[in-house]
Amino acid sequence: MKALWRQSRSFPPAARLLMANQFAINLAFYMLMPYLAAHLAGSLGLAAWAVGLVLGVRNFSQQGMFLIGGTLADRFGYKAPIMAGCLLRTVGFGLLGRVDSLPALIAASAATGFAGALFNPAVRAYLAAEAGERRVDAFATFNVYYQAGMLLGPLVGLALLAADFRLVCAVAAAVFAVLTALQARCLPARRNAASDSAPRNVLAQWRVVVANRPFLLFSTAMIGSYVLTFQVYLALPLAATDALASKGTWVTSGLFVVSAAVAVVGQLRLTGWAKRRWSPAQALVRGLAAMGLAFLPLALTPPGATAAVLASLVGAVALLAVGSAVVYPFEMDTVVTLSGNRLVATHYGLYNTVSGLGITLGNLAIGALWDFAVRHNALWLTWCALTMTGLACAASVAALAAGGRLAVREEPRLSAV
Repeated sequence: MKALWRQSRSFPPAARLLMANQFAINLAFYMLMPYLAAHLAGSLGLAAWAVGLVLGVRNFSQQGMFLIGGTLADRFGYKAPIMAGCLLRTVGFGLLGRVDSLPALIAASAATGFAGALFNPAVRAYLAAEAGERRVDAFATFNVYYQAGMLLGPLVGLALLAADFRLVCAVAAAVFAVLTALQARCLPARRNAASDSAPRNVLAQWRVVVANRPFLLFSTAMIGSYVLTFQVYLALPLAATDALASKGTWVTSGLFVVSAAVAVVGQLRLTGWAKRRWSPAQALVRGLAAMGLAFLPLALTPPGATAAVLASLVGAVALLAVGSAVVYPFEMDTVVTLSGNRLVATHYGLYNTVSGLGITLGNLAIGALWDFAVRHNALWLTWCALTMTGLACAASVAALAAGGRLAVREEPRLSAV
């Protein structure tokens, strides 16, 4: 904690506020979202298809709208989308605890999703602007706050849920209301000055980003890393349930704790260690390889060996978290580098949209492969496919680095407004 405090204090006040802001965002989000499906199906009695629709609308309205959020941030500055996103999530979370009709629930879910699309690209672009040459350290510190919110949110939500789900929604909405007021008062306005010379037409602005071939290649190469990270929600819980039956839910909860705890405890040390020994490209390649290799022990674990499966699950989550912690700050820094420090939020928006689409398609493929593997008693196929995905990502990034496509010269043009 002392190292985190010292590292946080070394950044400008606006950067520190953004880090605290992200902790609170994740705290509020994860105190509510893990329990929403149970509320919709249980308390409200919605059919499974309706529950899936409400949750799907939230995901689509966030992943599909990241590009819009990034575009708005580059055009109007970073502060306004961050505040608007927090205010919109205040309304959305408040509604989720009050309404019971399907149309109203869909509207509330869409609001919470679009809120994330508004503030996520803006926060990352703002942090990059504040950090300057220390972007890697800033994103590493940012990720500690991000993961800490993910770790504590479900625990707070569970405690509040003992009283009432509406209380969970009210507290989560209150957190976002406080964030909105805090940012209105304390967060300085800032924008990327390069946006002044950007095309005024939105489509023309998007064409500038889409024409950035190194950025698009990097975005495509990194898709697999997001598919791997998402397996904490898909393949690993399925494996826990398959091996441990009724205890699988408790094991899954433990895996989430392990994943977040590794990042919270190890992020700064891992980033410092990687910076001293590797170039940014080497850190990306080796972190991606570690993420892929995390699934290999599961492929080698005999079916039915409960203790061995449990140990392999914990090891997989821990190594996946270590690889992700190594990759994340260098990945975020590379996006800024490849943008040439121009239309940074729009680049982040498109990057998130591409990764979100990749997660959707990747999960469909992994789900289908899992069903096939279960029918043929060959779960090792799924784990081998995930391992190969990580190694393919690592090889793709290595090829881009070897071809000089990850080293675009920056032209700093950031200014306060």
